[in-house]
Amino acid sequence: MMTVNEVSRLTGLSVRTLQYYDRIDLLSPSGHTGAGYRLYDDTALEKLQQIMLFRELEFPLKEIGRIMSDPHFDRRKALGQQIELLKLRREHLDDLIAFAEKIKKTGGKYMGFTAFDKSRLDEYAKRAKAQWGSTAEYKESEEKNKGRTDAENEQLAEKTMELFAEFGEMRDRDPADAEVQAQVKRLRDFFCENYYNCTNDILRGLGQMYAAGGEFTENIDSAGGEGTALFVSKAIDIYCG
Repeated sequence: MMTVNEVSRLTGLSVRTLQYYDRIDLLSPSGHTGAGYRLYDDTALEKLQQIMLFRELEFPLKEIGRIMSDPHFDRRKALGQQIELLKLRREHLDDLIAFAEKIKKTGGKYMGFTAFDKSRLDEYAKRAKAQWGSTAEYKESEEKNKGRTDAENEQLAEKTMELFAEFGEMRDRDPADAEVQAQVKRLRDFFCENYYNCTNDILRGLGQMYAAGGEFTENIDSAGGEGTALFVSKAIDIYCG
């Protein structure tokens, strides 16, 4: 067990911040000393790590509390999503650094503002929140999942990859091709039937996430060949357009 002062020194958070987290029921201490001072065990420190990762990603405290108190919150899944978000943030910062260096080198010559575009990061965060239980669609997916066996879930995962493999066989075509667009509809219908009501907004967001790099892109390209994820993203964008 660590005292609140020890946790403060370890994390760099002020004692006042830790006390505030306790007052808003975001992070309660594991116990108290005889004198009433807060004590934190390893479980509390692990939770604090999650909170600090969310804060690094600029999530409001209220939203962090809602996410982590959700009975469907999956710490391991959230950590994977946080890693992807941090990678996207790093890419965004690298772009800004390169942009600033070009300005310095050219003496301030106008070069546009694309380096300030955070749409990929914002869209990925939106999709990640859906997986952390913040939407009705996520809860619908969880309810459907309760009635399935592990074998059935594996079959659905295999079917999803089969759909992406079929996209891979089409990736030399125009994404607007009628057969490609029909394949997008099959993908959407599959999600609606087995997971949640896949609206145009959700489908478009998924498409953007598929092409954003990381685990999603790698898995889709593994199923359909290099470039499949980007091809699917373009096809979805046309379908939802």
